[in-house]
Parts: sequence; structure tokens; C-alpha cells
Amino acid sequence: MATKAEFIDMVADKSGLTKRDATRAVDAFLDSVTEALKSGDSVSFTGFGKFSPQQRAARQGVNPRTGERVQIPAATVPKFSAGSQLKAALR
Repeated sequence: MATKAEFIDMVADKSGLTKRDATRAVDAFLDSVTEALKSGDSVSFTGFGKFSPQQRAARQGVNPRTGERVQIPAATVPKFSAGSQLKAALR
């Protein structure tokens, strides 16, 4: 598993950017995807995958410590669907 710092180092090495510029690029990418998802939009990268917001309905849950039933509220959560090229690269 790569940390954000290790990922930034990889981006800097592959792109020829300085570490500072690679940090800005990675942060800008993450911020842009987050903003798109917050506004309800999807972000697609052909062959790589798609980030999209997904609605999760309210449901009943159980507190594992007490066994008490609790109501879990509805929420919007991020979803990632891998594209065909990414799937093929991992086979």
C-alpha cells in the first residue's frame, strides 16, 4: 500500500515534476474529484474507472457492544468502478 507521500514521489518521478509541483497536482486532482462528487457529478477516466456519488438508504443497524438496534441515516457515499484497462492490468 502506498501512502499519499509515496504516491506523490511516484508522480514526481514519472512526470519529471518537482516534488512540490507533484504535491500541488495530486492535491488539485483530489480536490477536483471531491468537488465534483459533492455536487452530484461523476468523474470518468476512460479505461481507468469512474468515481460517482451513490445514495445509501436509511437502515437498521446493531451496536456490536450492546446489541441495541440503532437507526443509520441515509447518506451519499463515494463509489469507484474500475475500468476495463485497469482490471486487465491487475490480472
